[in-house]
This record gives sequence, structure tokens and C-alpha cells, in this order.
Amino acid sequence: MQDSPAVVVLRYGHRPGRDDRMTTHVGLTARALGADRVVLPGNAGQSAETVRDITERFGGPFDVDLTDELDATIRDWAGAVVHLTMYGEAVQDVQENVRRAHREDGDPILVVVGGEKVPFEVYEHADWNVGVTNQPHSEVAGLAVFLDRLFEGRELEQEYEDADQRVIPQALGKRVEDVDDEA
Repeated sequence: MQDSPAVVVLRYGHRPGRDDRMTTHVGLTARALGADRVVLPGNAGQSAETVRDITERFGGPFDVDLTDELDATIRDWAGAVVHLTMYGEAVQDVQENVRRAHREDGDPILVVVGGEKVPFEVYEHADWNVGVTNQPHSEVAGLAVFLDRLFEGRELEQEYEDADQRVIPQALGKRVEDVDDEA
């Protein structure tokens, strides 16, 4: 979120055709729940374009990058690395330490979200291997829970700049308006 050190989500791996929707949802979830940027594998161009289109229409700031150097991005990260895995320590047990590193120490956070099999080196390089539950679940769900715990719900109230469209909350139905129509 804009008022704290950067939070960047890295999608580790992408199988075209199989992971397109999931990779897109990792990017959309990162954007909607307070991350500043998502880094996607170089072969996830369609997912990157979808997330950029949503950011253009519904506001930002939010950046999308593509890279073929996922391991180097993790290895060279100048901050704390959180790897989300169902095999990690319980989020409720480490959340205070992660928040402290982020807020008090001013460390930018790289949140690694696996796609295909994540090599053991990622586990070794992470400052925290974090599980939101030790049961099989979606990596998108894990990311959402982790970001909400990191930001303590503040991300739910964030304002998006330069939006062309905005969702209007209501009890029933769907309503999306152009920002110019709201005045």
C-alpha cells in the first residue's frame, strides 16, 4: 500500500493454457488487496495484459512486470521474502514478525506465490515460509488471507487513483459506473 514500504507479489511458474486464469487471479488479488506490484513469469503475457487493463479501468497505482529471471528476482531481493506454502509456519504465528519487518524495519516484502512445483531453493531463501492453512487450497486464497493479515484490513478501504470505472456497493445486483457519471 502506498503509505508503507513496497509489497510485491511474485508468481513463481506459469503453465500456459493450464494456469492462465489462476495467474491472472494472483495479479488481480495482489492489486485489490494492497500490493504495489506483481511480477509474473515471462510466458504469462496474457495475464499481465488483463491485470494492466483492470488497473487502467479501475485505478491504481499498481505495476505489472514480466521476467524470465524468477530465481534471480528472489535471490537479489533487497528486503524480506515470504513464500506462501501450505507446508509453512502458520500465518497467525508469524504475522507479527512479518509486520514488524515491513513497518518498523522498513523492509519491502516479496511475497512468492507458487504455480508449478517450487524448487527447494525458494524455501531456503525465504525469510518465512508461511501457510494460511496446512490443508490443500488455492494459492489465490492463500495470497488473499496473507495480505489481509499483513495490512490488518486497511487494504479494504484503499482509494484508487485515476479510475475510469468504479464498483458501486449494493445489497443486490451489480453496478459499475464511469467515474465521470458519479458527480
